[in-house]
Amino acid sequence: MTNLRVNTIRSGDGNNGPIFEGNLSFSSTSHIVLPKGTTAERPVGISTGALRYNTETGQVEYYNGIYWISTSSYDGSIRGVFGGGSSTQTNIIEYVSINNLSNSTDFGDLTVARNELGACSSSTRGVFGGGNTPTTVNVMDYITILTTGNAVDFGDLTLARYYVSACSSNIRGIFAGSNISASNVIDFITIATTGNATDFGDLTVARGGIGACSSSTRGVCGGGYSPTRTNTIDYITIATEGNAIDFGDLSVTRNSLRACSSSTRGVFGGGATGSGPSNVIDYITIATTGNATDFGDLTEARFGLEACSSSTRGVFGGGSNPADFNTLDYITIASIGNATDFGDLSLSRRGLAACSNAHGGLS
Repeated sequence: MTNLRVNTIRSGDGNNGPIFEGNLSFSSTSHIVLPKGTTAERPVGISTGALRYNTETGQVEYYNGIYWISTSSYDGSIRGVFGGGSSTQTNIIEYVSINNLSNSTDFGDLTVARNELGACSSSTRGVFGGGNTPTTVNVMDYITILTTGNAVDFGDLTLARYYVSACSSNIRGIFAGSNISASNVIDFITIATTGNATDFGDLTVARGGIGACSSSTRGVCGGGYSPTRTNTIDYITIATEGNAIDFGDLSVTRNSLRACSSSTRGVFGGGATGSGPSNVIDYITIATTGNATDFGDLTEARFGLEACSSSTRGVFGGGSNPADFNTLDYITIASIGNATDFGDLSLSRRGLAACSNAHGGLS
């Protein structure tokens, strides 16, 4: 068969490539180059199944008809990392592969043993901030998520505090709230660099023990204690400093809850109510405003737990009822229903922090 050699094939108007129907095969032992661009350059109005390389995340991704999903979200490279916690403070860091049910694996140690801290992350780096040693600290330290090893000093929060919560985009990390005089402080960091945090603005209600999650553009904070429990949800635009804006209300008033997210949906789980620990899971659509809707139940009612996620799955870990748990359970974020057993942490504890390299703020 005669070979056909051309440099470029374009449609009649010169703007698009060819459309091949039926089977298309490549016999070369070389390679194929996918279309590529940043997250902001993702094409719109395209067909389900489209494939591209994201130069910002360093991952191949496909379009499922609603949003872009990394192809690596179904392998062991999607990690959730849990650090600190315990009623007497620990420096333990351990990780799970979010899409593979299993017990946690040792990662390394925080620079300072502490509990009631918060964590945020980019697709490569996790940052842990604040906590009790039992002295309240402003310490931030960081890890490279796909390696193992001890955390390294990052800088300082603007305020030494505990019961702090965090969320992030792929660029910027947000730390919000505190139970130090029920603080309304929000500050931010640039995750890829090191240095001290900078003031961002204020929460609508001063409080600590919040559940925080994010899309790539918006951070959402729900619940907390100030000094009474609240069902308040408020939000910020991560790239723009300023005070938080009212979003709506949680389905149950509670504090010491945690949250995770896909690029479109935020899910809040657990917490402490006036009548005891809660197993409630509720959810919001991050791009809108409004009250949270019932999602299902955790496997155990508990407070002081932590959560992390991939673009499709959320994992809740630890907590107390009042005895501390090593429980890990998971949900499928896009659906509703009760959580399912995932595995166990190496240490039963509460007041820990978690982050991942594939949460909704990175999509």
